[in-house]
Amino acid sequence: MIEFKSRREIDLMRRAGVVVAETIYALCKKAKPGITTGELAAVAADVIESYGAESAFLNYRPRGAQKGFPGVVCISINEEVVHGIPGNRKIADGDVVSFDVGVRLDGYCGDGAGTVIVGNASDSAKRLLDITRQCLYNGIEQAVPGNRIKDIGRAVQVTAESAGFGVVRELVGHGIGREVHEEPQVPNFVTTGFSENIRRGLTIAIEPMITAGSWQVVQMDDGWTVSTADKSLAAHYEHTIAVTENGPQILTLRENGKEGFDLV
Repeated sequence: MIEFKSRREIDLMRRAGVVVAETIYALCKKAKPGITTGELAAVAADVIESYGAESAFLNYRPRGAQKGFPGVVCISINEEVVHGIPGNRKIADGDVVSFDVGVRLDGYCGDGAGTVIVGNASDSAKRLLDITRQCLYNGIEQAVPGNRIKDIGRAVQVTAESAGFGVVRELVGHGIGREVHEEPQVPNFVTTGFSENIRRGLTIAIEPMITAGSWQVVQMDDGWTVSTADKSLAAHYEHTIAVTENGPQILTLRENGKEGFDLV
């Protein structure tokens, strides 16, 4: 069942969203050649704790999983799409690195993601990130009362595929509120059948996961990391948004109102 949020609840979610965005910003700034993903996770943990929040991902255990997620954030590199586990791996020059951050603060959650290129970047990698960000914004634009969830997916799919990129099908966006994952599902592609109406008070995480090659993915032996089947690069951007009578409001922005993944 979809739970529509009051203005008070949306304000609480915005506070959690600030923590998400500030954490992503800190991660993007610290991502340099030679640093390990475990060291980056420690940076994230410090930021989250400084706001009195907690990771919504640490020990998160979806239905059917044998164990909870072992990291405070997800850090995925190059062909890894999502759910990369922080550890001893060192970031190298030219790596495409995605950060996915979920937090809980005062009973409400925020969820966001961003992708950066560490050091020197190829033109093709830059274009992948640019298009994936455009997918995110085009999807958000469709989150208005009177539209349906499938309108978000259509906007993402058309943007990505018209640029020659793949749209991951096995993973989708989601509702969010007291829990980091709630109803409804928010696909990044057009689906057949029923699609929920978008109404004021809907809070969802829109998160395009776009690949430079095939849309097909595989799960790695660690039971969490999802990678492209053809080893092509992947990018991932995400915002938590609230639907209002005046259109969508992004809740995962920094205290200064800027994007967490925008270092300009």
